Amino acid sequence: MQWRSIVVGLVVLRLSFSCVIWLAFGLGPNVSWGFNFPLSFSLHKLDLLFGDEKGTDPRRNSWSQRVHVHRHEEVATTCAKVGEGSPERSYLSFFDSNRDEYSRRYSSFPDTLKAKMKDMAKEMFYFGYDNYMKYAFPEDELNPIDCEGRGPDVLNPSNININDVLGNYSLTLIDTLDTLLVLGNVTEFQKAVKLVIDTVSFDKDSTVQVFEANIRILGSLISSHILLTDPKHPFGKVDYEGYDNELLHLAHDLAVRLLPAFENTLTGIPYPRVNLKTGVPPDSINETCTAGAGSLLVEFGILSRLIGDSTFEWVARRAVRALWSLRSNETGLLGNVVNIQTGQWVGKQSGLGAGMDSFYEYLLKSYILFGEKEDHRMFQDSYESIQNHMRRGRESCNEGEGDPPLYVNVNMFSGEIMNTWIDSLQAFFPGLQVLNGDVDNAICLHAFYYAIWKRFGALPERYNWQLQAPDVLFYPLRPELVESTYLLYQATKNPFYLHVGMDILQSLEKNAKVKCGYATLHHVVDKSKEDRMESFFLSETCKYLYLLFDEDNPLHKSDNKYIFTTEGHIVPIDMRFREKQWDDEFPCEEAVLAEQKPNNRKPPPSNNSNCNRIPEERRYTLPLKSVYMRQIDHMVGLF
Repeated sequence: MQWRSIVVGLVVLRLSFSCVIWLAFGLGPNVSWGFNFPLSFSLHKLDLLFGDEKGTDPRRNSWSQRVHVHRHEEVATTCAKVGEGSPERSYLSFFDSNRDEYSRRYSSFPDTLKAKMKDMAKEMFYFGYDNYMKYAFPEDELNPIDCEGRGPDVLNPSNININDVLGNYSLTLIDTLDTLLVLGNVTEFQKAVKLVIDTVSFDKDSTVQVFEANIRILGSLISSHILLTDPKHPFGKVDYEGYDNELLHLAHDLAVRLLPAFENTLTGIPYPRVNLKTGVPPDSINETCTAGAGSLLVEFGILSRLIGDSTFEWVARRAVRALWSLRSNETGLLGNVVNIQTGQWVGKQSGLGAGMDSFYEYLLKSYILFGEKEDHRMFQDSYESIQNHMRRGRESCNEGEGDPPLYVNVNMFSGEIMNTWIDSLQAFFPGLQVLNGDVDNAICLHAFYYAIWKRFGALPERYNWQLQAPDVLFYPLRPELVESTYLLYQATKNPFYLHVGMDILQSLEKNAKVKCGYATLHHVVDKSKEDRMESFFLSETCKYLYLLFDEDNPLHKSDNKYIFTTEGHIVPIDMRFREKQWDDEFPCEEAVLAEQKPNNRKPPPSNNSNCNRIPEERRYTLPLKSVYMRQIDHMVGLF
């Protein structure tokens, strides 16, 4: 009978231990019966997250609250009181130990290590680029495992995962042009430009996605043309004798081939795909995503202002206005999929990731480039709606109680949470917040994505914050987290972000490097791979990693200011893009203006820097207090 006494004793000990934690940290019934505490993401919280509670604040401190409020009404937040007369203690106190661990790791970054990481990023780029040129050019992409080229899937036209992007036009070479200049390789840049001029044609029987062709091909051609011809650009003498605006002509030719997408649509919102020879396919669907239709204005607008033809900016701006007019009257939010003929929302999810991301990005960047107040109004109203309805967690990133800020997917009409996952594309948003001057919020959201990276050595395509596990397991070498890391470092100069970049760089070397390049991770847990290296790996991921560690890059030393397109292409903030060579043929439609909320908001100077928002005394301390970093690490399952 001795074994029964032992079992009873263990059960009593376990129950006693749980009660002690229950009292000490104010966790209430949230504590599990095991020792793995505290379980702040349990499945039983879903009722609260999805419930229609009257009078609740959508920005409440805790997005990991318990659910059965009707049973446990006294447990209002994760910062519950122990008793009426006792001092408040939250579970944050659990993370208050070992607070110097993060400071020791992240508070400095030697120049010698920075130089080493810069060289490592450079070698990473050239390992991918050289092998593309050796084994894949003139095809669109490199298969880095088999060392072969990849083009459109002509045998399976419905394979849009491939055919939306690959148009049989040497995609990787074109997408990579300005990265060569960032790395200081003028000779290879000029050679690559001549190859593009001599070998690329868009007169192809290829059906491609308008959005992908715009950001990857059109944007790169325009950027490279500007860098070739602009005497103020920072990379020295990069033009060559005999260049006669061929890249601009190619960009114009491609844009003309994309224009049929805007025809025969009752709303002005474009079809998602066109055939470069024949126009919109007869079997084309009438549904498109908000980002795909609303993220054309930067490239189309620059092209219009370079060639003096308003057509391209007009159709892109009309699409943005059409989408804007369809936003919810209750929340100010847009959905993620819309019918281009009826204007009805097919997808009612509103978030910051796939299907939505670059729509917001291009509202702000269009304003920065073109100075149109309409773009600024739309962005600021969008940002206010995002903060009001998508943001959960404590009010301040670096102060107070509650969960860290997180932006969740909500119903565009009600603002209620629709699911409990976020996707890797959302990692761009901290960078956009930096451009908007909201550096504190950027710091917190970036820290959450970095914690996920630390756990898996990559970003899963979707991560379920409720289950602390990936929902979609692949990672195609996306750049969004690197981009935000780079922009946060430029804004704060905090060495923490150099450590983040080093972690990302080393993870890619360890987990993605294969025989002839870097391969998509099929599974972020077991690190199995797919034989594909998307063009944005060289165009963006490697570019931002290199710039992060290259303090003396001409781009950082130039007197002129630049922004990056959503594909990472460099465009100058130039007064010539504020000037139109045509009368304003597309004034703001009355419907758009009538629906604008009256406000006294004064647009800021659209080329002003917000980098000084972080006080000097904070630049060499942790951007986020150790207790909050530890809290975030715990919330993604790091300990």
